[in-house]
Amino acid sequence: QVQLVESGGGLVQTGGSLRLSCAASGSTFSGYAVAWFRQGQGKEREWVAALRWSGGNIDHADSVKGRFTISKDIAKNTVYLQMNSPKPEDTAVYYCAVGRPPWGLRSRIESYYYWGQGTQVTVSS
Repeated sequence: QVQLVESGGGLVQTGGSLRLSCAASGSTFSGYAVAWFRQGQGKEREWVAALRWSGGNIDHADSVKGRFTISKDIAKNTVYLQMNSPKPEDTAVYYCAVGRPPWGLRSRIESYYYWGQGTQVTVSS
């Protein structure tokens, strides 16, 4: 059982920056893929980024590529989402998720079976 706790959400202005954290308890991320998803009000949940904890695979959705960066801190057993130059359309509840998908299925919601409680990010213009 992997328990995930997200933190770092809040209000940020367009052009600012914010860093979200996803910490695991009860287990390590070893052997898993860790992803960030988001869900705006009235919208479907969408994939934002993913990485393999053991290995070099990293990918970001086209909508955030060049602005957001997923990374990991092995010593802290934590995954981050650095959000630079956010836009109002990035406003959403952000969730981290853990699973063991084939890398080709990294953006599928059904590929992940542990989810955090979510953290709200609001971007003001």
